[in-house]
Amino acid sequence: MTVELRPYERERDADGLYAAKIAFERGLGENTGGDGKAAAYEGKLTDEYRERWLDWVDRCVADDPRCVTVAVDESTDRDGDGDGAGAPAGGSVVGYAFVLPERLAMIWDAAVLNELYVAPDHRGTGVADDLIGAALDLAADQDLPLDRLVLDVDPANERARAFYDRHGFESWGEMVARPLDEA
Repeated sequence: MTVELRPYERERDADGLYAAKIAFERGLGENTGGDGKAAAYEGKLTDEYRERWLDWVDRCVADDPRCVTVAVDESTDRDGDGDGAGAPAGGSVVGYAFVLPERLAMIWDAAVLNELYVAPDHRGTGVADDLIGAALDLAADQDLPLDRLVLDVDPANERARAFYDRHGFESWGEMVARPLDEA
């Protein structure tokens, strides 16, 4: 397995990044919050959402090409015959870290790790450690009111919590949410 980290490029990586985004969203819905959360996350994954999300990624990358780092497995065997020939040119996206660009730092007065995802068959290989390292490096280069990297992690996601704990993250407040359709 040869995994390379590099900045996202839409021409090469859009399909793979969005496939990872779908897995990220489904994982959020399936693993925490029950059936209602799973249905909500699944329901948004439309073709329109795909285009809107990729366009937003493009706008963020235009601000700073490092804000989306992809982990690409050059040896991925997509067709399953064991020869590695099923991988698309340039490899398969097996993970990504998405840090919001500096111009959005005022959202939390800090750098924001919007998403970090690694495909299940690449977990435990160091890919997530490399991705969080890239996110921390980018955050350190941003001009921020508060010198920190923040993210939202579901307390029920024990694997993610352990990962972030291992990398020195600590609880810092609590996020609450309210549906917009309630009067």
